Amino acid sequence: MRLADWVVLVGTLASIVAYGLYRSRGSNTVDRYLLAGRTMPWYAMALSIMATQASAITFISTTGQSYVDGMRFVQFYFGLPIAMVVICATVVPLFYRARVYTAYEFLEKRFDGKTRTLASVIFLCQRGLSAGLTIYAPALVLSAILGWPERATTMVMGGVVVTYTVLGGIKAVTWSDVQQMCVILLGLLVALVTVVVLLPHSVSFGDAAYLAGAAGRLNAVTTNFDWRDRYNLWSGLLGGTFLFLSYFGCDQSQVQRYLTGKSIAASRLSLLFNAVAKIPMQAFILFIGAMVFVFYVFIQPPVLFQNSALTRIQATDGYADMAARYQGAFERRRDAASALLEAHHAHDAAGQERGKSDYRAAQTDMDAARRRASQLVEISGGEKGFSDTNYIFLTFVTHYLPTGIVGLVIAVILAATMSASSGEINSLATVTVVDIYKRYVRRDATDHHYLEASRWATLFWGAYAVVFAGFAGRLGPLIVAVNQVGSLFYGTLLGCFVLAIGFRRVRGTAAFAGMLTGEAAILATAAFTDVSWLWYNVIGSATVVATALLITQARRAAA
Repeated sequence: MRLADWVVLVGTLASIVAYGLYRSRGSNTVDRYLLAGRTMPWYAMALSIMATQASAITFISTTGQSYVDGMRFVQFYFGLPIAMVVICATVVPLFYRARVYTAYEFLEKRFDGKTRTLASVIFLCQRGLSAGLTIYAPALVLSAILGWPERATTMVMGGVVVTYTVLGGIKAVTWSDVQQMCVILLGLLVALVTVVVLLPHSVSFGDAAYLAGAAGRLNAVTTNFDWRDRYNLWSGLLGGTFLFLSYFGCDQSQVQRYLTGKSIAASRLSLLFNAVAKIPMQAFILFIGAMVFVFYVFIQPPVLFQNSALTRIQATDGYADMAARYQGAFERRRDAASALLEAHHAHDAAGQERGKSDYRAAQTDMDAARRRASQLVEISGGEKGFSDTNYIFLTFVTHYLPTGIVGLVIAVILAATMSASSGEINSLATVTVVDIYKRYVRRDATDHHYLEASRWATLFWGAYAVVFAGFAGRLGPLIVAVNQVGSLFYGTLLGCFVLAIGFRRVRGTAAFAGMLTGEAAILATAAFTDVSWLWYNVIGSATVVATALLITQARRAAA
């Protein structure tokens, strides 16, 4: 990066942090520190909810996912609008009227203390792991820019996020998210315009979209049903609905956002805004990845986008032959793309069919060469499951975007991480203090004591996230990993809340046993089957409900 990039980057981030801390003045009680005194307007909550989802993982990994697999990942979000409507109708008024700090307080009011505690522990396990993934993503950015080891950049980024979160509380987090979301939207638009401008002069925007579609990169909807397929219409509508019901209805990192609202109507409006805006935003990000793919149709990409891995295999046996095949496949793909565009412009149907066949065959050869390069990495370093998907967009940004734009895009990635990480860490601290510490350690302490405990809990979870981030690079594409980790736990939480809201006969012991059984079912499915993780949420919640109902019926029959 050049001086102008650093000025844009540092200036953007500093202004966001300063604004958030300025707006957080007066967060000197537990209620104001954790829930902003329940005074937030709907638009601030709406943008904060969206910014919390739009972590650095969204920009780094989703674009790479689209580059290698097309836009079908967008189907993952098809269940979101359904989930938002259900949550607005059920969960929001219940939580708001109960005047709870956490979603799990409600479970004690409905069931008992042990059910609340189990749900809290499940959340802490799941969100603690996810927070590490969120912090690891910007470490990739700083490592690519500065050449620092990922562990060092993880420590630096984690330290910044933790300091900011400890000082500001939820009010600083939310108002900073508003600024960050504006920067994110601007950065996305600039990134798309820039990649289109960088295409060869003979390739129009329409041509780029045509080439992306011919390569299968605009395949936004696939209707085939397959339990093992992560991204199809059915897994998105069914599995996605269950996932987002869990995420927005049971995950404190999201629940805490709309608990800060000044009214039920404001909280509902913030969620409905996301129901309308999230899918178009995600499709836009995926489309940027598809355009990066088209850019590399004409400019040869590296066989591996992770420089350290590429350097390591260049001296291995078989690299030279693999690189030659990759070079030849790229040239064939480029020539086939040019021929395909000529046939398209001439409305030559037969020529288009030949061009698509040659174009896709060359792409298949390039993919085979990349798989071979990944195998060389695994063989040379003993690293199983190597993937460079997280480095694709970063490579494009750092090598091809003009001065100033690089700084803005990097600022977008880091700003997204600040919003997501700070929100996650703040929610972890809230559950730790309200559901664990205040209930089992110090029941009758002063408000100031719990405020200080919240700050210390924030510091602890920030350190925990930084430590786990050191292992995140081994989990493959981050956008997949972060949702897969959540799906190991979300179904259990969702099943418990379904029981709490929809089955008044069920009592605490039955719900508790159902949660244990549901979590066991999810872990067994993950360990012993190849069912896609999107279905874990359906399996877990159904098992929780079925088990609790069976126990309830058995106890009623025995009585």
